Amino acid sequence: MDDVSFYQQGARIGVLTTEPVGLLDYLAPEGGVAEGQIVVCPLGPRRVMGVVWGRGEGSFDLAKLRPVARAVDAAPLSAELRDFLGRAAEYTLTPLPTMLRMAMRAPDLDKPPAERRIIMRAGPEPSRMTEARQAVMRVIDEHGGASFAPSELAQLAGVGSSVVKGLVAAGTLAEMSAPKDLPYPRLDPELPGKALAPDQEIAAEALSAAVAAGSYGTTLLRGVTGSGKTEVYLEAVAACLRAGRQALVLLPEIALSAAFLDRVEARFGARPGEWHSGVSRTERRRLWHMSGSGDVGLVVGARSALFLPFRDLGLIVVDEEHDSSYKQEDTVYYSARDMAVLRGHTASAQVVLASATPSLESWVNAASGKYQRLDLRSRYGQAELPDMATVDLRAEDMPGGSWISPTLAHAVETRRARGEQSLLFLNRRGYAPVTVCRACGEQIGCQQCDARMVEHRFQNRLVCHQCGESRPIPTECPACGVEGKLAPVGPGVERLAEEVAIRFPDAKTTVLSSDLFGSARALKQAIAEIAQGDTEIIIGTQLVAKGHNFPRLTLVGVIDADLGLQGADLRAAERSFQLMRQVAGRAGRQPGAEPGLALLQTHQPDHPVIRSILSGDDEGFWEAESGMRRAAGMPPFGRLAGIIMSHPDSAVLNAFARDLAARADPIREAGAELYGPAPAPIARIRGRHRMRMLIHAPRQAAIQKAISDWLDPVKLPTNMRLSVDIDPQSFL
Repeated sequence: MDDVSFYQQGARIGVLTTEPVGLLDYLAPEGGVAEGQIVVCPLGPRRVMGVVWGRGEGSFDLAKLRPVARAVDAAPLSAELRDFLGRAAEYTLTPLPTMLRMAMRAPDLDKPPAERRIIMRAGPEPSRMTEARQAVMRVIDEHGGASFAPSELAQLAGVGSSVVKGLVAAGTLAEMSAPKDLPYPRLDPELPGKALAPDQEIAAEALSAAVAAGSYGTTLLRGVTGSGKTEVYLEAVAACLRAGRQALVLLPEIALSAAFLDRVEARFGARPGEWHSGVSRTERRRLWHMSGSGDVGLVVGARSALFLPFRDLGLIVVDEEHDSSYKQEDTVYYSARDMAVLRGHTASAQVVLASATPSLESWVNAASGKYQRLDLRSRYGQAELPDMATVDLRAEDMPGGSWISPTLAHAVETRRARGEQSLLFLNRRGYAPVTVCRACGEQIGCQQCDARMVEHRFQNRLVCHQCGESRPIPTECPACGVEGKLAPVGPGVERLAEEVAIRFPDAKTTVLSSDLFGSARALKQAIAEIAQGDTEIIIGTQLVAKGHNFPRLTLVGVIDADLGLQGADLRAAERSFQLMRQVAGRAGRQPGAEPGLALLQTHQPDHPVIRSILSGDDEGFWEAESGMRRAAGMPPFGRLAGIIMSHPDSAVLNAFARDLAARADPIREAGAELYGPAPAPIARIRGRHRMRMLIHAPRQAAIQKAISDWLDPVKLPTNMRLSVDIDPQSFL
């Protein structure tokens, strides 16, 4: 704490609370507080949590200031984290108290740690030593005398709990109370990793050297699917651990974590800390405290793990950095990829952006020299990249209501005969996206949103994918009352599964879609069973495109390669390219086996995106895409910001939006253009009407300042919500 300011009891201190009141002055409590200390403060009749942000600078009479109630028993938030939160708040135009809440999301931070019962070595070996008792003592010796929960020790030793109780009674072991927030097992960076190919060794050495230098830098690690990117960046993690610093690996999907944690344990001899919504409250609290004290070396988590209070963060890896799930569009609008680069800069840490199909922003930054770039051009071991071809649906003889072409069906049968797996990919959940009445033409919509309800036949319900509302599938039209005329339009994965059951009645089939599993555990189990070969045909959404390794999978069939190519979204081509390349890369990953095959069913085989995928000319695709973006002044060569407004009353919303647009002089003075206001494509969600405005500005425009100058004086009507989305990814 030599470089941390400490304030004695009674000193004026500035405390940033998690409430929307800004920085407030208090008196330091008995015993004093350190800068960055989490405290509990009185605010009116309530007590709220806050952080000592520095010396108080207000002019309020010192004698009238209220003292901080107490300091929380936790490591102070570092100057690096507070700097990161401030810069992130400025960039995203998020109030700093809201950003602070992101960093204090762990449960019960203001409470002392709960107690748990632990077993420790306490005395000599017992006079009567059985084989079961020897197994228990062997586990304790192998772990260097570490403490265990009674059930954990019995499980590791492979004995019953009565054996452990007997050793306690004999005085060899002792059972006592200890805080639940225990340090994580140490990861051993000196354990040998997998043997690396020459290009992997070069990349691993470059990343490890950058980490060892202890300074900031960002590297784009690009490698074809199956090229061993994970093994390469785990060597960078090892270098970080050797240097005594902490590492963070971000994953786009919770479902990917189980297999990844196994790989980490195999490489380092212990499991890392885990941070995502599927982790228990107790474990999240423990990890939050251990990250701040430095008692966890590696954290694997979702995007919110970026806001953990690491004591000394030396490496951030963003795996599948192109994935759209890294963009948060609720409360705080931010891109975890961009925030990872910002946090790496404030922490003097290395940032690795890993992907087979990088985002255009990262590709351009690497091409311009802003990021380093490392390429892995071949698959790990002897595995070869899959062959790729289109199935021209215009030339296929397909009856109505059928989605699997004869060509694709024949390829599936061939794989089944060889005992291999096939994946049929359709990025659409449910049974059908639209249910229409053939009597009156009514399309069944959500009562709370301007969106059609999606039929989920496996659950016998209609579901709104915007607000989550669901209701049983009706037997008669809710508009005209005619019975037996409701018909599904278009396919989802459930409808595809129905066709597979008819075409391949004796095939073992698994449908992978996030809505079909009640828990992350169930989804992980299904993925593990597929990897073990316990299925012949996999039917899946984009969930299957991310990071899974199914050794027996040799055929990928993309049911509708045209889905996503159309529309006004400026990233439509990029996302389609990434998704189809990723899912095609699931095929033929077994070393020494025949190359896999990816078949893309399409009505547009000559579409530029389809041609780029087939040719394998990824660089050509990025060059063409960046050229079009540059000509239009669109990101990453220009800037966009979205303004999203909502209100229960459409008249109030329309009047406010028009008045706000009329006062947008600061935007125009910054050299930017304002488009709108206009109803959002989905104009009503959860009963709230929505309007959008879009700001388009040159790359160097001070867009955040202009938006602040425009919006800060505005007083929002009651029930009005206004959000600013810097660098929007979605325009719905």
